[in-house]
Amino acid sequence: MTSTTAPVPEADGETASVRAARTRSAEIEQRIARDPSMFRVLTGDRPTGALHLGHYLGTLANRVRLQDAGVDVIVVVADYQVITDRDETGDLPANVREVVLDYLAAGIDPRRTTVFAHSAVAALHQLMLPFLSLVTVAELERNPTVKAESVDAATRQGRSMSGLLLTYPVHQAADILAVHGNLVPVGTDQLPHLETSRTVARRFNQRYTAAQPYFAEPEALLADMPTVLGNDGAKMSTSRGNALELRADEDETAVYLRRARTDSHRHITFEPGSRPEVASLLRLGAHFAGTTPEALADTIGADGAGRLKEVVTEVVVEGLRPIRARRRDLAADGRAVVGEVLARGAARATVLGEGTLADVRELMGTVYS
Repeated sequence: MTSTTAPVPEADGETASVRAARTRSAEIEQRIARDPSMFRVLTGDRPTGALHLGHYLGTLANRVRLQDAGVDVIVVVADYQVITDRDETGDLPANVREVVLDYLAAGIDPRRTTVFAHSAVAALHQLMLPFLSLVTVAELERNPTVKAESVDAATRQGRSMSGLLLTYPVHQAADILAVHGNLVPVGTDQLPHLETSRTVARRFNQRYTAAQPYFAEPEALLADMPTVLGNDGAKMSTSRGNALELRADEDETAVYLRRARTDSHRHITFEPGSRPEVASLLRLGAHFAGTTPEALADTIGADGAGRLKEVVTEVVVEGLRPIRARRRDLAADGRAVVGEVLARGAARATVLGEGTLADVRELMGTVYS
């Protein structure tokens, strides 16, 4: 049985499982280049507000890359998951609309990428019941990401872990397996969640389809997704109030970056371990400048943090200009555009999900006719 306990780090600070995942991801990238039709990606976001710069660098740009490479990409706007760790959903329809507008502005093409709302596809949630029978409570409680999110919820809201949060990895497995996703872009902190999906697929096959496995075990795609820090030096997050939204204007961007935390050393160098705030700005600037953080640091050198912020502001504003222009155009008729995208996506996801649910019921022997 596969355990979701946190593995022991090796001497270089990275676990053996993470190192293996990186090696495997490099192999998968080569396979994508040869034949993208072999893969179907399932990924998504919780709609807790408009997306920010961390989302763009961490996930959005990579989704567009995979879409443009010819991979079948499916994106779920996980509205049901908003209530995993909070009592209020906020203005959920507005938040879903903002997230989808950000997707479209960033380059997601609904003619090639399926985008749907979690709550719109009932088959995903019906698959939760048989899948929950394949894991134990102890395994769910050991999941390090669930534990971390539980502590965060308790700290921010003073609430205990909900049953939905505890079973979130299984819900994610249902999302992935319902559409037969076989590739999931994740950060290293999400590997335990994906391992649960792999466990569910493997145990279902062992229990019900040993002769001919029905589910493929989804693989992780560890893209180069750097942690983007907010201007307070903590990880950029909507809940922390330290995020720069993609829809922000140029003046807001300039003010935000001007207030970014750096350090007392004048000479700019790329040293993520000892200078995380400076490193985050360098990564951000390098992405939009089409260079490396090290090269960008060399061009600034002794000119200091002030010059670093000026350069980063210039390239970020210029890099986001076309995205923001598209977003303004789309937002002018946002309800109609978003409604059409979600309806089209839900139709396809429903066909895939209901087909999987029907197969699962037949394999389990629960079809009565």
